[in-house]
Amino acid sequence: MSIPGLTVIGESINDSVPSTRILFEENDIDGIVALAKTQAEKGASYIDVNVGSRSPSFMAEVVKKIQERISLPLSIDTPDPELASAGLEAYNPERAGNRKPILNSISEARLEMFDLYARRAFVPILLVTEGLDASREMIMNTTAAQIHGSAKAMVSNARKRIDHIENDQIILDPGIMPIGSDSKGDFRRLMEAMALIHQDKDLADVSMSVGLSNFTAMLPSKRADGSPVKSPLESAFLTMAMPLGLNTIIGSVSRKYTLLTDEDPAMQCLKDALKLEGVDIIMRVMMYFS
Repeated sequence: MSIPGLTVIGESINDSVPSTRILFEENDIDGIVALAKTQAEKGASYIDVNVGSRSPSFMAEVVKKIQERISLPLSIDTPDPELASAGLEAYNPERAGNRKPILNSISEARLEMFDLYARRAFVPILLVTEGLDASREMIMNTTAAQIHGSAKAMVSNARKRIDHIENDQIILDPGIMPIGSDSKGDFRRLMEAMALIHQDKDLADVSMSVGLSNFTAMLPSKRADGSPVKSPLESAFLTMAMPLGLNTIIGSVSRKYTLLTDEDPAMQCLKDALKLEGVDIIMRVMMYFS
């Protein structure tokens, strides 16, 4: 699983995972802690904690119980300021080797979440898939230039609201969409956006992160003949994205992420996808599995 220079935030403790949701609904804290322990043993650098829309007290309990058993830092993953506050206040840096937690995520619509830094220092993940339009309304960014613009704006906000924060303590999330349903050029936009961010001197040393499992959501794990996919598209994506500054993922510790050669079929698939339009992108991905 290990790729030098890649930080993996273990994704399993997330309300969107059906088996984890059952643990939450049954209040099976021991089962949740076991998930955290397994991910730590398999090489995660951080453990993601996303309890969905449950109570702040539940978030706090999960954070405390996980930290009783493992010494990795956590990623408090919620758009809800109250849940974020509860998770950060429950977090004990000493239990994680005095390492800061990650707070995922802050957007221009949730700038007040920066204020939580005064209670518990954290490494922010800044969501740059949306931004303010001319009338100060939040809209989804539809071009690489807009994502780059939101990245500059959000890093500027971080500097204004957190004293002495350095670029290397900021993570940007430029968003990743399923390649298997990409008829609008989402993959191309992401790659172009990361290139713009990576080339921007004002954003030097800023990290970038994506939820990697989203990239291959709903795609098969085997080819049409039943043979396994030897070179997953996630690995091809990482091979192409890491030179552009991507160095962090929310991902699975069970998958064997590797860097691929240019001749690898998965690499050829994604390179072709960058050149195609509309449903031809989807057809090329399907061809990879045929």
